[in-house]
Amino acid sequence: MNKIDDSLRNIAAAFSKENSIEAGYKDSASSSDGSADPNCPICGGVGYISKDLPVGHPDFGQAFECDCRKLRKTHLLRKHLFKVSGMNSLKGLTFESFQPRGRFGTGEAQAKSIELAYNHALMFAEHPTGWLLLHGNYGCGKTHLAAAIANQAVTLGTPTLFLTVPDLLDWMRSSYDNPESSFEERFEDIRNVTLLVLDDFGTQNTTPWAQEKLFQILNYRYVNRLPLVITTNLYLQMLEGRIRSRLLDPELVTHIRILAPDFRNPREEAGHPELSTLGLYGNKSFDNFNPRHGVGLPADQVKLLDEALSFAVQYAENPQGWLVISGKTGSGKTHLAAAIGNFRTSLGFPPLFVVVPDLLDHLRATFNPNSPVSLDHRFEEVRTSPLLILDDLGTQSSTPWAKEKLFQLFNYRYVAELPTVITTSLSLNDIEDRLRTRMMDQRVCRFLSITVPEYYGVSYKKGGKKSPPTGRGRPG
Repeated sequence: MNKIDDSLRNIAAAFSKENSIEAGYKDSASSSDGSADPNCPICGGVGYISKDLPVGHPDFGQAFECDCRKLRKTHLLRKHLFKVSGMNSLKGLTFESFQPRGRFGTGEAQAKSIELAYNHALMFAEHPTGWLLLHGNYGCGKTHLAAAIANQAVTLGTPTLFLTVPDLLDWMRSSYDNPESSFEERFEDIRNVTLLVLDDFGTQNTTPWAQEKLFQILNYRYVNRLPLVITTNLYLQMLEGRIRSRLLDPELVTHIRILAPDFRNPREEAGHPELSTLGLYGNKSFDNFNPRHGVGLPADQVKLLDEALSFAVQYAENPQGWLVISGKTGSGKTHLAAAIGNFRTSLGFPPLFVVVPDLLDHLRATFNPNSPVSLDHRFEEVRTSPLLILDDLGTQSSTPWAKEKLFQLFNYRYVAELPTVITTSLSLNDIEDRLRTRMMDQRVCRFLSITVPEYYGVSYKKGGKKSPPTGRGRPG
């Protein structure tokens, strides 16, 4: 018996000695068809064995597949899946080549999110159980981590299929005209592969057929608790309801949000959201906000500026609820809003800062047939932003469509109590009724009215005479 055990170990070792993905899938003349090992000491190259059983036993006289044949079949399956996945082009995406805290200069909060994703991916690769969902913007590293998991898995001999979702659907469609592989065979390969990695989930063409096939794949793996890795840049609310409900199962799914900026764009160190124009206000900070002391403003107006600055600093340190800053053009409201945004960015939490008319233009642009994003995607990105800064409310076109979209946005963030900063030159009474009622809720919203003269780089003395410029920047 010891001799047989030693032989089995030798056979297994022959198949596990691949020390790289590429080496593990090289063709060999002796394993080209999944047949038995001609040098196998157990079956003698036949591929099947019989067991020494008494007459009358249910398995008496039955032929059983030899382990050497099973190992060869597994090897060929791994080789086939490796070819289908196109992983030759991904073999450089490993854990060793990944920077666990991002590139130099990445904000602390962003670096921590990258490190968390790296650690979870590494643990999953070592013990692929359950589902791992990696969520983040373009270039944040989610595909690299997913490929690293796949590369490590196939190195260890785990049958693994790595595909972008559009490629997955194309691969299934192509089977309809393929005489060598039926659709049913390919569909079963996908549903039952030991580890399935789906990259760029949500970028596929959402035809009813595609939606149904994806659901069938995910539901099968969900019911059977088969390991799955998914990467996406979509918010879960944007996914089809049946799929979303399965991805929200905390007992099966580990959901990791990567906050990192685009690694491929070193100029975008801060990782601002795509629609954000906060970078244009990068020079606006609390330190260079001018409260205009000693220049002749009435005491009550100086107090207003001091209070506005103090509250803005407090809000930036711990964004809770809504902050509405009202004032004339040049009163400093945009400066304070941008300073809040820049402070949060310095901590690694870049907000979405957008001028309201520009926001509506972005939403309208999605109606263009050539738009790379849908209205639903764009709107979801805005309304679920962890911190949203809306500048110049009231300067937008007041069409029924614009009013409805703004109400939907405000209402969602109001109900969810998501941190939101709003600047406006309108008085509270001039704001559209449905928006005003939400701003008046003191449980959620703080309203700051900066009723001071416009500031354009000069200071005011008593009597209305101008004093020399102070050298401080315009508040905004």
